[in-house]
Parts: sequence; structure tokens; C-alpha cells
Amino acid sequence: MILGTIKGTVVSTRKCSNLVGFKLLLVEPCYGNKKDIIVAADSIGAGIGELVLVTTDNTTQHALDKPAPIDAYVVGIVDFPPQEGK
Repeated sequence: MILGTIKGTVVSTRKCSNLVGFKLLLVEPCYGNKKDIIVAADSIGAGIGELVLVTTDNTTQHALDKPAPIDAYVVGIVDFPPQEGK
């Protein structure tokens, strides 16, 4: 699972029909290489600037209601940011 901040959205005029209903978000991980921004699907309403939990790889399919070609999915919005030094 990845903890990250939403930096933007991805707009697609044409996409797989199984992706309809998902918002595609750019997520910057809070740890590791900040340049490794990932695209994660969202259906819970996360927005730019929010801290989120993202599941990746084969565990992603367990969180989906329908089969879709998604390998990163927003599974939670964190209510408060982690505090430095704790």
C-alpha cells in the first residue's frame, strides 16, 4: 500500500468501457523517489492535495466492484497528515 498526495488528474477522451465511472488521479508517493508519480483510479471522491492510501498490483482487483484494467486504486482518504518526527 502506498501513502501519497494527489497532484492532479488524467483526462482521457477515449478509454476502455470498464474504466467508465473511475476518475484517474496522479499520486505522488510520500516516501521514496518523488518523481515516481503513479496513475491511480478513484471512485471514492478524492481530490487534489488530499493524502490518500493506494493499493497496487494484484491486490487492487480485490477492491474493485467490477473487473477493470487497473493496477493502482485509491482505497482511502487520510483525515490528517502524519506529524514530523513521530
